[in-house]
Amino acid sequence: MAGIISDIDAMTIVPVELGDRRYDVMIADGLIDHAARHLAPWLKRDRAIIVTDRNVADAQLSRLVASLEDAGITAQPIILPPGEGTKSWAHLAELVDALLGLGVERSEAIIALGGGVIGDLTGFAASIVKRGCDFIQIPTTLLAQVDSSVGGKTAINTGAGKNLVGAFYQPVLVLIDPTSLDSLPMRDRRAGYAEVVKYGLIDDADFFQWCEANGEKLLEGDAQARLYAIAHSVAAKARIVGADERETTGTRALLNLGHTFGHALEAETGFSDTLLHGEGVAAGMALAYRYSVRKGLCNGQDAERVAAHLRSVGLPDGLSAAGVQADGATLAAHMAHDKKASGGHVPFLLARGIGQTFLDKQVEMADVSAFLDGEAR
Repeated sequence: MAGIISDIDAMTIVPVELGDRRYDVMIADGLIDHAARHLAPWLKRDRAIIVTDRNVADAQLSRLVASLEDAGITAQPIILPPGEGTKSWAHLAELVDALLGLGVERSEAIIALGGGVIGDLTGFAASIVKRGCDFIQIPTTLLAQVDSSVGGKTAINTGAGKNLVGAFYQPVLVLIDPTSLDSLPMRDRRAGYAEVVKYGLIDDADFFQWCEANGEKLLEGDAQARLYAIAHSVAAKARIVGADERETTGTRALLNLGHTFGHALEAETGFSDTLLHGEGVAAGMALAYRYSVRKGLCNGQDAERVAAHLRSVGLPDGLSAAGVQADGATLAAHMAHDKKASGGHVPFLLARGIGQTFLDKQVEMADVSAFLDGEAR
């Protein structure tokens, strides 16, 4: 794929082209163990402030600390609780206070080591502490590696909904080590894989076909499949972000395929481990395709093909599979809080076929509610 630079010290590098805020996404097995040489230019005081959670600290922090110490860099970790609940006002305040307590300077980069929760929270904190500190993403989940670590969306959740308070704030560097996925439970790998599939469904039917043939291998830890999927996904996201960083033209909105339905399912389950974000996205993509069939936009064979692939890798393909029993009106009410809503309308990502996603700003919520009532039966 265009935009990928390979075979530099056995590393794949994907540039995110944003003018003077350009940065690289570096991808290589074992990169955490050799991270210090890439981090050092951004660490101005021979120390590294690392934000992580307890689970990632147990699994990955010692690898990063060893690399830093070998380079004469002192690690200063801030360890937060794991889970979606950490993306909150309370933990944002806790993190900001901790950063200020360490005397963080605007000239040094804060390192986010973890999944999407840690990346989102750390990026948002970095955007507001001292009116903006640099930060670096070291994503350790598949979801974060292929999606949330790239593109600069940072946020916390509130009682009104998911990611409603945040900022566009780009990292200065992203380091992706696929071997960090080895310690993840299979459920978390599957949840991240939903975001991989998304890139095929947006505008790359050939990649979706690749996913159908190789998805199970990727989830089981095949190194070649994993590297290919991550690099391909990152390059796709970098291309879209480079064209529409702040969703002003509608191009970047394509990345939200499955998210409007999915976020409603997450809200109904309390943004908890009952339904992981990637599981909600998977169910949301299947729903988006079936709703597209209802609207006469897409044929039923394509919708079933999407659902069948999601089922084949153990992902939910609808309300019951996601463990959601709410009626259509309840789920539509959650959607009303969607941060992309404008003029009282909620935009939906729908499809004319595999790899043919488009933004529809004229969807009637009453029709969505009726559709979801039918799905709930």
